[in-house]
Amino acid sequence: MHRVLVIGSPGAGKSTFARDLALRSRLPLIHLDAEYHLPGWTEPQEAAWQARLGELLAGERWIVDGNYGGSMDRRLARADTAILLDYPAWLCLWRVIKRIITLHGKVRPDAAPGCPECLDREFLLYVAMFRANKQAAIERRLSSFGGAVIRFRHPRDARAFLAARA
Repeated sequence: MHRVLVIGSPGAGKSTFARDLALRSRLPLIHLDAEYHLPGWTEPQEAAWQARLGELLAGERWIVDGNYGGSMDRRLARADTAILLDYPAWLCLWRVIKRIITLHGKVRPDAAPGCPECLDREFLLYVAMFRANKQAAIERRLSSFGGAVIRFRHPRDARAFLAARA
């Protein structure tokens, strides 16, 4: 594993898993949330984002944490491993709500500066419907991926995977 994608629903724990994997593997870690957003959760212009993404993916070794479906094919083309945190919607939703409550008004370490946690009804609905709306596209992309696909359906399996790399 030299170029690893960590994908899954918001609230699955992608950033936490990626951070732990980076510590164990010594691979550089890239949080797409921190790279993509501008202050106030503003989206960058497409050309600027594509240029930045190219810079991020140019490295020979990395872990990239995040979904951003519009860039998934480009990231998969550079990756050798994709790790899917394939957890139930209720768990991801619970984790997002917990994150909002505990970090409300604060910026997560894996988020962009000026992007504090806040209650967003549309985002909660997105998380609740993530599997129903996004899973088929993720499966299609992973089925044609030439690298290794590692899927965890329960957080304990992801923890065991990380523990084996201690």
